Amino acid sequence: MSKPSSSQPQKFGDLAPSEWPGERLGLPETGPRSVGRLGRRIGAIVIDWALAAIPAYLLIGGPQASWWQLAIFAGMQIVFIPTIGGSLGHRIMGMRVLPIAGGWVGPWRPIVRTLLLCIVIPVAVWDSDQRGFHDKIAGTVLIRS
Repeated sequence: MSKPSSSQPQKFGDLAPSEWPGERLGLPETGPRSVGRLGRRIGAIVIDWALAAIPAYLLIGGPQASWWQLAIFAGMQIVFIPTIGGSLGHRIMGMRVLPIAGGWVGPWRPIVRTLLLCIVIPVAVWDSDQRGFHDKIAGTVLIRS
């Protein structure tokens, strides 16, 4: 019996490191359909958070405004991801949310992804493909459009 080469994964968890984010997903290293990188992601969330803050503070104000801002932010994510392919911030920054399995993202993925996004911790945990835990659970990937 021949000995397996050291470059081949032997068991789950022994995967060789990716050469670029998205390689294991079959995505290109750069350009359209490559994984959206950290700078674009931060820009998108800042835009979305600011867009949610405007009505929350102008129309509601007071101490409840921050909760309304979070609710508006979540609502925008849940509505815009399945309808225009991403939040307004994603689209402005040239990105889209796609399901790993292909096809339409559907209604449940944006809901799960957004609930996890709103509790922040899953966003701070990501893999070598730069997919946050919220994207992994929802079965989505944020790519450049």
